[in-house]
Amino acid sequence: MTCHIHPSILSADFSRLGEELKAISSADAAHIDVMDGHFVPNLTWGLPVVKRLKEVSPVPFDVHLMIEEADRWAPAYAQVGCESVTFHAEAATAPIKLARTLRESGAQAGMALRPATGVEPYLDMLTELDMLLIMTVEPGFGGQPFLDLTLPKIRRAAAAIEGSGADLVLQVDGGITTETILRAAEAGATCFVAGSSVYGADDIPAAIAGLRRAASLSPQA
Repeated sequence: MTCHIHPSILSADFSRLGEELKAISSADAAHIDVMDGHFVPNLTWGLPVVKRLKEVSPVPFDVHLMIEEADRWAPAYAQVGCESVTFHAEAATAPIKLARTLRESGAQAGMALRPATGVEPYLDMLTELDMLLIMTVEPGFGGQPFLDLTLPKIRRAAAAIEGSGADLVLQVDGGITTETILRAAEAGATCFVAGSSVYGADDIPAAIAGLRRAASLSPQA
């Protein structure tokens, strides 16, 4: 299994985001949480800030849109060069059309599911996606504990991806530490978003390396 580590800048120092992006240059991508204060009860940044940060980032951007009207706003993030754009299934009116639009715009298409949203209604569209994100906390705020009740859903999603033959990344986001990453990896996740466990560490590159080692201990690796 190839393990991808995507530190979330939601846990970074907002006053020095350019430097905070450079600090995670050993990661596979930066996870960029865009929140509108409506889909989730928090507000972060929008397209102009993401576009400028993208221009100075040493790593690709994995944009996670926690916003309403995803069909309307998501394509713009692909158009400014973000390598991966993930929308929430709960916020998309036409998820297949949106995924195709993102791909046509040059980005990988991802779809996210809240902890209580079942994966089964979306299994037929796996081939339309490059990534499926299973939220392992309620979206909106960093620093929350990992919800073990999501592990069965991760297992079902991993089995469905394998059965579909789709070349699909299975990402998890929320409460990822060197302990919980192993449980998520054993369930079949291949990409891990980590916020406070990376940016809260004294040695950020060592924290990223530690997460990689922990995930590699899974029999799935």
